Amino acid sequence: MAVAAVYLGTFMATLAISIVTVALPAIQAGLSTDLAGLQWVVGSYALCLSAFMLSAGPIGDRYGRKRAWLGGVALFVTGSAICAAAPSLAVLIAGCALQGIAGALVIPGALSILTQAFPDPGERAHVIGGWSSFSGISLIVGPMLGGLLVDNIGWQSIFLINLPVGAAALVLGMAGIRESSDPDHAALDPAGQLLSVIFLGALTYALISAGNAGWGAPVVMTALAVAVVALVLFIVAEMRAAKPVLPVDLFRDRAFASVNFASFILGFAGYSSLFLFSLFLQKAQGWSATQAGWRMAPVFAAMALFASLFGRLARAHGLRRLMILGYVLLGGSMLAMVLFTSHTSYLAIAPLFALLGIGMGLAVPSTGAAAMESAPRERTGTASATMNALRQGGMTIGIALLGTVMGARAISSMSDTLAGSGAADAAALAGSAVRRHAMPAGLDMAPDAFRELLTSAFAHGFSFATGIAGICGLIAALALAIAVRGRRAAPAAAAMDEA
Repeated sequence: MAVAAVYLGTFMATLAISIVTVALPAIQAGLSTDLAGLQWVVGSYALCLSAFMLSAGPIGDRYGRKRAWLGGVALFVTGSAICAAAPSLAVLIAGCALQGIAGALVIPGALSILTQAFPDPGERAHVIGGWSSFSGISLIVGPMLGGLLVDNIGWQSIFLINLPVGAAALVLGMAGIRESSDPDHAALDPAGQLLSVIFLGALTYALISAGNAGWGAPVVMTALAVAVVALVLFIVAEMRAAKPVLPVDLFRDRAFASVNFASFILGFAGYSSLFLFSLFLQKAQGWSATQAGWRMAPVFAAMALFASLFGRLARAHGLRRLMILGYVLLGGSMLAMVLFTSHTSYLAIAPLFALLGIGMGLAVPSTGAAAMESAPRERTGTASATMNALRQGGMTIGIALLGTVMGARAISSMSDTLAGSGAADAAALAGSAVRRHAMPAGLDMAPDAFRELLTSAFAHGFSFATGIAGICGLIAALALAIAVRGRRAAPAAAAMDEA
């Protein structure tokens, strides 16, 4: 029962990452929000997940792993109910944030529970492998299931589905999971936790607000200043803390630093791409939620397949080589997506989606394994939490920054076209059209012509955003290659000195 409970809890929390993406246009129409509002719907979950993940392990260690995990599942169900009943954007964002806090307890807590429940290495490897496969399945199912629910029931249903799943996980967990704790080894760091939340929250607010207010707006500059101050104070606090949530000292090691930089880029470029893909397929190409969900499937299917083959491939070709290849494929595939237009055939889109999935299927497990390998054995738990938090933080910042960049480029493209046709106040009209995805008052244009102009503008924005993500992926691959080369050169230099 413990295994079934953990699998269901992980399925629920992981599903939330992918299922909400296909519902974004329906949420926009249902709650009359703009592009920034959609960024907050997805970003609030990712923000709280990344910000609180660093403290999830210590909370379970001190207060009981079963108690913390069950509390996380119950909180997730509560957040889902709030989201489903949300009468406004603000309530929906609050519910998603609550889901993120809960997910920070549920997702990493699963590994702690399974590790405690199965002391035998063989049995533990088997159940953790099943847990990983279940996570992969939830990512594949998310967009397809979400599309069907949105088109046939409504966007609220993507949150309601968590209620029976969460209830089953709670019942099985209470009956099957045995309590365990190690309060003497818990590394709670309230100051570091608070400063990390302020930093990520202020930075996310600044990046999303820049889409509407502009980069030079006082509110954006103030938020950026708060983020910088919070980051500096966070680093100082972590250097002084006896048991910090972020092991700053480990970043002195080049291998550890490069792998965690790559983990951040994996979240920034790879995980945040789901937000971009959903908007491109629905807003630029005009597919329904169900159709968009099925068309995103190659990413997840290829990712799950190559993640399952990773162990065999690593033995044959080496961990570092596969890791670098994964980031090359991630960056290269997204860079190639700059060629996508509103009329690009899906026969051209699917192979690049699959290539991205292969890259992520190699990058995710190799980054995790490399992070564990580069950290001291007694600090692997801390290293794992750091790597996952940076990945989720990258996703948060990616959704905020790439979403803003996509919107700004779409507005610029549409504004240029309107100005060329002699429209008055072209920038304001384009801004309203892109943010609201509707024809603004004062624009005299045939509906079909406006639709063509809007879809083309979104495609331009998507191309610009994926180009940035692709370049970042290739930079991560380069950083890893340099680190690997330096690692090989160090023993050789030491051997020459001894000779």
